[in-house]
Amino acid sequence: MDDHGERERLMAGLSGELTSFGHRIMARVYYADTDFSGVVYHARYLEFFERGRSDFLRLAGVHHTELADGKHGEKIVWVVRRMEIDFRGPARIDDILMVDTRTEKISGARIWMGQQLKRGDDVLVEARVEAAIIGESGRPRRFPKEWIEAFLPKGQAGLDAE
Repeated sequence: MDDHGERERLMAGLSGELTSFGHRIMARVYYADTDFSGVVYHARYLEFFERGRSDFLRLAGVHHTELADGKHGEKIVWVVRRMEIDFRGPARIDDILMVDTRTEKISGARIWMGQQLKRGDDVLVEARVEAAIIGESGRPRRFPKEWIEAFLPKGQAGLDAE
């Protein structure tokens, strides 16, 4: 049955969009995201941030499935090495949230990303994430050069890249 282009229209917004600073995606708070008080449970914020980072990677041309299939010579995966989170205000059921993700620095096998979760203009949660890529051996793998430009803000290739 022909969906008359509906699938493509729905898919267009699914991964958010690349922006001049990095990536932006919208998310709704569902009942399952909240605790008994109707406020987003603290661990769920990590999931909103993960969606932002994963879709940033996807739109930048880096797909988890290709990494796991060994596209770069061996199977590689992303790991979060460190995360700092600053909770400023609560998100609540039915809120529409915006997750902004930007690359702050790339060095060797590591990338540092800054993230904000907002409701309208209000910043509710901020995070700074240090992630790395590792090979099958579990050892860090150097960040592929072709990824550096894809992850840095438009017009700022080389920003803090080492």
